[in-house]
Amino acid sequence: EYYINDAGAQVDVLARSAHLRYREALGEAIREIPERLYPGDYLKPVGQALAARHGDALKAMPEADWLPLVRQAAIDAMMAMIRDDLASLDIAHEVFFSERSLTVKEGTADAVTRAVEELRAKGLIYEGRLPPPKGQLPDDWEDREQTLFRSTQFGDDVDRPLMKSDGSYTYFASDIAYHLSKFRRGFTDLIDVWGADHGGYVKRMSAAVQAISQGGASLDVKLCQMVKLMRDGEPVKMSKRSGDFVTLREVVDEVGRDAVRFMMIFRKNDAALEF
Repeated sequence: EYYINDAGAQVDVLARSAHLRYREALGEAIREIPERLYPGDYLKPVGQALAARHGDALKAMPEADWLPLVRQAAIDAMMAMIRDDLASLDIAHEVFFSERSLTVKEGTADAVTRAVEELRAKGLIYEGRLPPPKGQLPDDWEDREQTLFRSTQFGDDVDRPLMKSDGSYTYFASDIAYHLSKFRRGFTDLIDVWGADHGGYVKRMSAAVQAISQGGASLDVKLCQMVKLMRDGEPVKMSKRSGDFVTLREVVDEVGRDAVRFMMIFRKNDAALEF
């Protein structure tokens, strides 16, 4: 199962970046990419496709109207690229699960709201204040009353917020709804593959899985370290946000599918890898 991160602020940034490339495809001179947008050339074909499909019609629309159209086009293009890359490695996913699907209302509520209300009915959600984190306070720290999940009841270090100050749900709330969906579909041994930078998230997600399944499911998180690419003994410098990065497909094209598969599996996923 492949979980598509197609909801949240980052996807809107992707859409705005694709819209910039659309304007470029129509002949507008695009100089320096604004810092808040993604600068990679990989979005140029998305802009060209939007120009071919819509002409200059999107330029006349307010952002609220063009954003959902461009967002879906950008997501579809990225997923087509990802599916193609997976196929080049002979990897097949049976299910592609959309994060955005959790936010679509069915009746009076979406899946995230229903999951939160289910926990509330079990007495696992309350309104309260969190103690400030130890050490230097982060810039986004707010001392306010929040909607909190009793994750300490299941071995976590602190109870966790489910709503932001603007009233929208946190990523954690969406993740609870997703894992509830897995459990409802009959799966009790849940395996997630995450980047190592999300290691601090494991306890709260394990607590949530215990809560939603009433102990009937377990969560096994496989943390994967970053891969450092080396060519001729020198590191290949990459930055996704600056648009300077090597795709998995480029590596497959250069060294072959079998070499990539071997290099990725001959050591543990939580060990740093120099490829």
